[in-house]
Amino acid sequence: MTTELALLFALLFCVLAMLLWGRFRHDVVAACGLFVGVVIGVIPERDAFAGLSHPAVLIVAFALVASRAIENSGALTLLVRPLLTSRATVASHIIATGGFGALISAFINNVAALAILMPIDIDAAKKAQRAPGLTLIPLSFATILGGMVTLIGTPPNIIASQFRAERVGAPYEMFDFTPVGIVIALAGLAYVAFAGWRLVPQRPGGVNLKPSVEQYAAELLVTAESNVIGKVLAQLDSEAEASDVVTLGVVRNGEQLPGSARFVPLVAGDVLIVEGAAGGLAAFIKELRLQPVDDSPGASTVVRRAQDISLVQAVVRGESVIAGRSAASVQLRSRFRTTLLGVSRGTELIRKDLKSRPLEPGDMLLLCGPASSLTAAVETLRLMPLSQDDVSPVSPSKVAWAIVPFVLAITAATWGVLSFTIGLAVAVIVYAAIGLIPARDFYNQIEWPAVILLACLLPLGIAFDNVGGTAAIAEVVLWVTQGQSPVVALVALMVITMLLADALTGVATIVIAAPLAITLALKIGVNPDTFLMAATVASSCCFLTPIGHKNNTLILGPGGYRFSDYWRVGLPLEIIVVTVGVPALLLVWPLDAPY
Repeated sequence: MTTELALLFALLFCVLAMLLWGRFRHDVVAACGLFVGVVIGVIPERDAFAGLSHPAVLIVAFALVASRAIENSGALTLLVRPLLTSRATVASHIIATGGFGALISAFINNVAALAILMPIDIDAAKKAQRAPGLTLIPLSFATILGGMVTLIGTPPNIIASQFRAERVGAPYEMFDFTPVGIVIALAGLAYVAFAGWRLVPQRPGGVNLKPSVEQYAAELLVTAESNVIGKVLAQLDSEAEASDVVTLGVVRNGEQLPGSARFVPLVAGDVLIVEGAAGGLAAFIKELRLQPVDDSPGASTVVRRAQDISLVQAVVRGESVIAGRSAASVQLRSRFRTTLLGVSRGTELIRKDLKSRPLEPGDMLLLCGPASSLTAAVETLRLMPLSQDDVSPVSPSKVAWAIVPFVLAITAATWGVLSFTIGLAVAVIVYAAIGLIPARDFYNQIEWPAVILLACLLPLGIAFDNVGGTAAIAEVVLWVTQGQSPVVALVALMVITMLLADALTGVATIVIAAPLAITLALKIGVNPDTFLMAATVASSCCFLTPIGHKNNTLILGPGGYRFSDYWRVGLPLEIIVVTVGVPALLLVWPLDAPY
């Protein structure tokens, strides 16, 4: 072993150990490892920033922006809404939400898919009086499985494709992953729906059925664009039930109508008094095209259109600028274009004088306004944000503008008209031009820690491969599997890769596993595509821990899980992936096929 290889082995071991420890941010660890490699001379200085221009990094960044644009368009809301009223068994509920989650995860970011479906899943659990922990792990696993189906479904697929392009000059195409990925996804979905959820421990007392469901009383304005004009409150019961809100009354011309006014036809200018959680109010506003009441000067003559509007739930901290002051005194509306829609103080719902009442540390605020303005208000006032919900009405034209450029980018790349990187870039430019991603928020849609992590790990992985590191590991695997069928080495590669993915991340794992897979296959004398695809699938199998994939981390608190719950449900799933995946790989990517 050369000195250079020994140094790289030691450096990579330290980086992986720090990533596994989790004490420091992953992107910081990767950046430190990269620069240490440059300083000690094992990574050429000219290659230090090469990762930033790597096609895999650019595709990941563009895919994140495209995911946000599709989410902002409301296209997914139209498809998800029927799931809200489902009265299903646990198994059929998991098939519905998990199946939809897997489907959209094939084309948008896995985290975005989970973020859309998790509130729905929790709401369904609350209505069915069952613990959300029964279905959140299956939902998370389903969104991870769905990412295996296409090139852009998950970053490991993109990275593996670029490694192939560097070795043979041709990357994988959009749907090269589909035959194997869809078999594994369907098998995994069947497992979590019919058996996996039963392995979630039922602890005494159960899991809290109301995570983060602070209630607010809000005033919502009926405008000329609202689709409730001429209706009575009693006719809105189905929408209210679906959104889990309660309509308490109607205010007309500044005076509350007698009783609950359930049978008085609504007119433009009426104000509905509604009570519910932040997510429910957001859904109710979006569905009925309402808007928050704005009592700032001039608001009676100027009605703001409900476009690019969001709700943010935030907590007043002790050091917050607004602590001890009112929304009016800090000029919340005029300075930040933000309306205070509701205040929850412990078990008390504050229904009157919202704008003039002094706020206290610990108060939960429901703020409404343009997304960028809300961000500025939360940061300037030093509030602690908890959640954000888009309430812009769903427009068929916005849905079309979101879907068409994305489909055209995929089609152009599939037909070889454009590279997928350029196709996605053009789609992203279209989204920015039409306002699906406001220019001021464009860079906020990119998950920079993930991009920096990938950009720093790529030079490390390439240097390790160049000095013979992957060849050395391949020799060890060959020695262990000596005299056995190549299939044994294939299974060994998948198991090793899965263990790494559970401890690290899919990105960190595939950077190491992709060159190892190709080197191992070439040494055995079989089709490297079989081994590379196996490593790619295994890199996405982060089912044993809450740290291997961000989706598993996101459900940890709302599901009330412990660390051990993941391997209870995830270990059988990983066995299923190997059992189903290996035959599928050998069928679609035969060992004796030409490379």
